[in-house]
Amino acid sequence: MSTMIKYEEKDLKVVGTRPLRPDGVDKVTGRARFGADYSLPGQLIGKVLRSPHAHARIKSIDTSKAEALPGVKAVVTRDDFAEMPVEFALSGELTVNFHDVTRNMMAREKVYYDGHPVAAVAATSESIARKALGLIEVEYEVLPHVIDVLEAMKPDAPLLHEEQYTEGVTPRPDKPSNLAKRMVFSRGDVEAGFRQADVIIEREFNTKPVHQGYIEPQACLASYTEDGQADLWTASQGHFVIRSQCAKVLQMEVSKLRVMPTELGGGFGGKNNIYNEPLAIALSRKSHRPVKMVMTREEVFRATGPTSGANVRIKMGCTRDGRITAAHAELNFQAGAFPGSSVAMAAMCTFTRYDLEHARVVANDVTVNRPKVAAYRAPGAPIAVFGVESVIDEMAKKLGIDPIEFRLRNAAREGTQTYYGPKFGPIGYVQTLEQARAHPHYSAPLGPNQGRGVATGFWFNIGSETSSTINVNEDGTVTLMIGTVDVAGGSRAAMAMMVAEELGIDVDKVRPIIGDTSSMGFNFITAGSRGTFASGMACVAATRQAIDKLRQRVAQIREVPVEAVLWKDGHAVPAGGEAGQFAPMSLADVAKVAGRTGGTIAGHAEINAQGAGPGFGTHIVDVEVDKQTGLIKILRYTVVQDVGKAIHPAYVEGQLQGGAVQGIGWALNEEYVYGDDGVLQNPGFLDYRVPVASDVPFIDTVIVEVPNPNHPYGVRGCGEVPIIAPMAAIANAVENAIGIRLCEQPMSPPRVLKAIDDAAGAKA
Repeated sequence: MSTMIKYEEKDLKVVGTRPLRPDGVDKVTGRARFGADYSLPGQLIGKVLRSPHAHARIKSIDTSKAEALPGVKAVVTRDDFAEMPVEFALSGELTVNFHDVTRNMMAREKVYYDGHPVAAVAATSESIARKALGLIEVEYEVLPHVIDVLEAMKPDAPLLHEEQYTEGVTPRPDKPSNLAKRMVFSRGDVEAGFRQADVIIEREFNTKPVHQGYIEPQACLASYTEDGQADLWTASQGHFVIRSQCAKVLQMEVSKLRVMPTELGGGFGGKNNIYNEPLAIALSRKSHRPVKMVMTREEVFRATGPTSGANVRIKMGCTRDGRITAAHAELNFQAGAFPGSSVAMAAMCTFTRYDLEHARVVANDVTVNRPKVAAYRAPGAPIAVFGVESVIDEMAKKLGIDPIEFRLRNAAREGTQTYYGPKFGPIGYVQTLEQARAHPHYSAPLGPNQGRGVATGFWFNIGSETSSTINVNEDGTVTLMIGTVDVAGGSRAAMAMMVAEELGIDVDKVRPIIGDTSSMGFNFITAGSRGTFASGMACVAATRQAIDKLRQRVAQIREVPVEAVLWKDGHAVPAGGEAGQFAPMSLADVAKVAGRTGGTIAGHAEINAQGAGPGFGTHIVDVEVDKQTGLIKILRYTVVQDVGKAIHPAYVEGQLQGGAVQGIGWALNEEYVYGDDGVLQNPGFLDYRVPVASDVPFIDTVIVEVPNPNHPYGVRGCGEVPIIAPMAAIANAVENAIGIRLCEQPMSPPRVLKAIDDAAGAKA
């Protein structure tokens, strides 16, 4: 059922405080068990043979020598997996097609990227498994490849999929191409809007694929039994979705596959999809032994999904007094080897911070010879917003209007009609802009070659299927079972806090655990900033059901009508009136006699959470540009964001800071580098540089709370928004510092230095 519990203003005792996290001690003492920490007796080690080519037809695979190697217990190739029909399903914010999923986990007709799996082995040791990979003989017919999105869109580009005809184009194309799908989002008459403009700015932007930067490589352990059942331990963001996808591609009944979530060393959208999991199950099925598979860092980079690289074209017009009259965008996103990039989400976020009468976004999903992309924190939005917020800044400067004031004149508010569908309810975008403008950071002095930039971000947030169970223990404590993986840390604490608030007990009396797929109802993946919103709603619903049962037990014990019993501050108390008085009972009192009054007291909820509140944020950044080296140094950074309600403010601050740091890395350093042969040149953190502590200052945060009316505690997801604005904010700060507009990411020292030299040459 669809469930929406409305927001109610009330005095809070637990929500909004900062208790210690329930999983903290295990994390800092090393007891927490991550994906690679699980082992079973008699387990084998699984390894994958990967393509050395960016694009090639597989003519033959000979595994006989590998199978004959002592210690090798199983080998699987394309022949061990069934052909999948075209069938779509959600995997986080992105949609997957099982026809492609089965080809991505194990190449069939062709390999489409450097690192594409071709075969997998299970052996008694890692060294034997590696030796076996070297004995597998694969005959390839190497084909031309294409890496760049604009090159891939050309009519004469090397073609990845002979059966791929562009969707969303009328009439249907008469020949296949790499353009998988075109989507258009529009409102009003854009050309009429441009005719009303006094100022029109048009620019082109390019970004590179970047990695989510999670520290823990993908890892799993599978055990398939002789009666056709399997257990799977996996480090993923959604074990229920992993179960669904594995069961589908392995043609298993869902009930025969139990998936246990492990602790997760980061994901940020990169662990929404299946990679080694079905291979491990297939190897276990074939070998009759448990199989453990852990990716190396190189495999993570070569064969799992980064976010898209993209080409973005933005055209915007405004009047002399700073009112936007028209906005047009073309987004060309790399999907990787198979269709399904984040371009649709990017299109929804491109202009949505602004109240626009005339807007149009054309979104193109393009296949290229790279790994199939995965989600990355607000998938696609940072790329589109990099372009839009840069143009917004340029318009404000051209008109001599303060950049925050320009945004305020055009800001989306309650009642604003978006161009992609919904009309906004209560939102806090204006409040984030006003608080940013009032912040001391915005008026602080700057030195030579220093500049200040601002940019804003929006994410729509999601809800979806969610389950929760609470069990009242005999001593009056509570066990809370949730099904959403605690990806970034802190969500278990937030759920426990909401349950404690509802019950009126101390939060340390609530023990939150994450249930496996056989312990509770289906839960969608932890993505789209849905965790605290959707799971929180389910936890509240389950707790309120348990409270109703507690009231019924007390009514039975005290021999009064249930209407005479109120639950307040952890106790059943008289409601007053004609029902009369009775001695209050605490939660522990009721729990102690539960076995004699009807049995265990529990509450559960299985909901399809609706009413996710969109999030908005405004970022301020100061930079210093070294004109001799091109190095950009981040001097100061402030994030202002509407989170609806900060359940645990410290963890919310961590989300805002973490998103900003990832955005800084995306802006300044990070990119996948491919050679002319289509082979990845920097598959590791030595050559792919993420920010370290010395690269960033302390990130200041300002939490704005405009409650989401569709959540009992007003929660809006907060994890996606903070990564959206940094790229644009930094580009705007650089322009403010040295007068040069950078339209390509990363803004690395060589690119900045070239831009400085080009500008000097143009003046000469």
